[in-house]
Parts: sequence; structure tokens; C-alpha cells
Amino acid sequence: MARKYLMPFAVLAGLAAGPAASAQTITGTAAFGDWRTDRPGVTRLITPRDLPKPWATPSSGNGPRIVPRPADAKPQVPDGFEVALFAEGFTNPRIIRVAPNGDIFVAETAANRIRILRAADGDAKPSVNETYAGDLNRPFGIAFYPQRDPQWLYVANTNSVVRFPYRAGDLKALGKPETIVAKLPTGGHSTRDIAFSNDGKRMFVSVGSASNVAETLGKPDSAFWPEDHVLGATWGSETDRADVLVFDPDGKNKGVFATGIRNCVGLAVQPSNSELWCSTNERDGLGDDLVPDYVTRVREGQFFGWPWYYIGDNEEPRLRGERPDLKGKVTIPDVLIQPHSASLGMTFYDGKQFPIEFQGDAFAAEHGSWNRAKRTGYKVIRIRLKDGVPTGEYQDFMTGFVASDANVWGRPVGVAVAHDGALLVTEDGNGTIWRVSRKP
Repeated sequence: MARKYLMPFAVLAGLAAGPAASAQTITGTAAFGDWRTDRPGVTRLITPRDLPKPWATPSSGNGPRIVPRPADAKPQVPDGFEVALFAEGFTNPRIIRVAPNGDIFVAETAANRIRILRAADGDAKPSVNETYAGDLNRPFGIAFYPQRDPQWLYVANTNSVVRFPYRAGDLKALGKPETIVAKLPTGGHSTRDIAFSNDGKRMFVSVGSASNVAETLGKPDSAFWPEDHVLGATWGSETDRADVLVFDPDGKNKGVFATGIRNCVGLAVQPSNSELWCSTNERDGLGDDLVPDYVTRVREGQFFGWPWYYIGDNEEPRLRGERPDLKGKVTIPDVLIQPHSASLGMTFYDGKQFPIEFQGDAFAAEHGSWNRAKRTGYKVIRIRLKDGVPTGEYQDFMTGFVASDANVWGRPVGVAVAHDGALLVTEDGNGTIWRVSRKP
């Protein structure tokens, strides 16, 4: 059975209100925490001033042991909500997206296919579970275009972007995919997410770095001059990496939208104001509490520091002195997450089922740490927004995937809002999808 842990007195004693924090927000060093202090409703605020020095603790190798889900185990969710197993038996289910007609598409990355599920509003289980398309190359991102009445289903492979002709209600792809972007960098971080601007004029594709901290980047060749490139652009094996790329919807007119984002695994466009957001994995090897992962707005031309800086003007000690020209030009992310949480898929809540205070907030899946002595992540968090702007706080929403210090049974990856307003969550540890709904 999933275990419940009361918050230790020492953590409760650390609850304090910061400039942007509510009265029940954990701040300062206590906010870093670990899985034992996770529970639905716990809110954290991590700021740049809370960061320790590099190597304040040793860098840990603490990967999880994935165990079968106990028969009676299920995640924990806040009071007023209920959670149920929606579907199981998947092979590496990753990103999940919901079509305008309510059909649910899931990228089974390791199986090189997209599955489609269909469930009537409120149904506890899908009535349809079929393969929509196969023979892909580690597919991850999925997007519908145009958004309101889609004619195409786009898929971001690890090395390309393809699209299938699409009509609402299709259970099988209509023919072979059309290649839209023929070549994306391969190796290293392999996930590629995809999203369209709200006006439909731009296609965003996230590409993670080839390395942890550009260890073999070296000096730029004579054809590369930083002043002639996008701020913070990299070269060589890291060309067009640690970036969000931008294209026309037909894959033409490639550009670099933003740089220095080590691994923007999850992309989302905010419905209310068209801002692009990234759910990001930061670097490893600097200790348990460096460097925070983050969820943030991303604007054109911004540079987020990788590999030379992190969280503002904190210089990467392994690359000290290499790029003093970039100091003072680094964008600080909006919401800092417990380091090594491995923040993956994200979505905005635009359903009507949850309480009104959830409207417009975001959810992000935290896949879970390996580079931390005290395990963290393995949960779904709620990103708090006020008038469409992030407060810096985030709140545990779905926890309980960790069985012990060594064992976990679930690793959340994708989040999506179902047609009826429930929240759907994939986890690739045991290949399941969970449905969170408001109690009647």
C-alpha cells in the first residue's frame, strides 16, 4: 500500500512566508526537502539566494530500483480529489496529449509508436486502446494542427518532425508520415517536444544538450563568432542544442528561439496569453542541491545560462572564465524546482472540473532523481500563477510513487487535461496512466 508520511516537526518549524509566498509555503533550505516530506498540498518556494555553493555535498549516484506496483498501491492526491488507474500495460508511455474531440494520444517512446485511447466523459476506463501509428523513431512530442479543427497530427521523433493527415475520430494514421523537419541533432538528451503558437504561425521544437555541461565543446572554429550568433548559442556537437528551435508550421525558416536551456523536455503554450513555457532538466554533478530544475516562461532571444552559467550569474565552476561576455545576460527562470527532480511534461489546466482556483495554473511531471543522495521528484506538481504570472511557488499535487529510500514503482512523465476536465498522468516505471478527478 502506498505509504503516507507526516511532515517532520523540523520542516513544519521552517514554514515561513517570503515576499511571494503564502503563509504555508516552505522556503529557504527547508524547501529542498526530499520524498519523505512530499505530500499533496505542500508548497515550496526556492529562490536564487537559497542555492548552496558547488559541491557543498558530494555528487551522488543514487538511481532508483523500479519495483512492480503493489496491487493496492495508488498515488496520493489532495483532499477533494480522487485518483484511479485509467489504463495499464504500456511500453514506456511518455507524453500524453488530448485531441479536441477528446481522443487521447500517448507516445510509447521505446516501442516507437503512438497509441490512441478513447473514453466517454467521466468513464473510468478507455473503451478503445489501439496503435495509431508505428515505425517511428523514439517519438515523444505530439501536437495537433490547427489546434481547434486539426487537419494534421505532428510527432517529434528524436531525429525529425513528421506529420500525419488527421480527421477527428481517426483511430489509425491515414497513410505514411510526411517529414516536416528532416534533421534534428541526435545523441545525448533524446526527447523532442513540439508545440504551436496560439495563432498557428510558429512551430516550437525543444532539443536538449548532447552532454551534461559541454565537457568537450572546446573553442569555436573560425566560422563561429559569438557576436554574430544568437545570444548564448553553442557550436560543434552542441549546435542547435540546449535550445528551443522555431519553424513555420511546414518546417521551413528554422530559427533559434531561445538558448542555454540544458534540456527543455516539456513544452507548452499558455492559453491565456500565448507565452511559451519550458519544463527543464538542469545539470548534474555539483552536489545534492545544485542545480535546481525549473519551469519557466521562455521569450524570444533569452539565454538561460547553460553551459557557462546557471540560475542567473552563477558561473559553472567546471567552465570558469570561459565566457565572461555572457555575465549579466542570463535570464533567471520563473519557478525553481528541487534539484535533480527531472521535470518532464507539462500542461496548463483549462478544464472546468477542478475548483476555480486551479484555472490557468500549470501541472508538471517530476520523473525523479538519480543524482541526489536524498531522493526527490517522483510526483506531479502544480505551478501557481496569479493573473497569468508565476508566483515562483509550486505545490505537490500527486505523490506516493516512492516505496522506500531505494525503491520506486512509478515515474511520472506526461500530464494532460481530459475532455471532461480530469487530469491524466503517465508514468513509465510500470507503464500506467492515472486519472485524477474531483470528488462528486
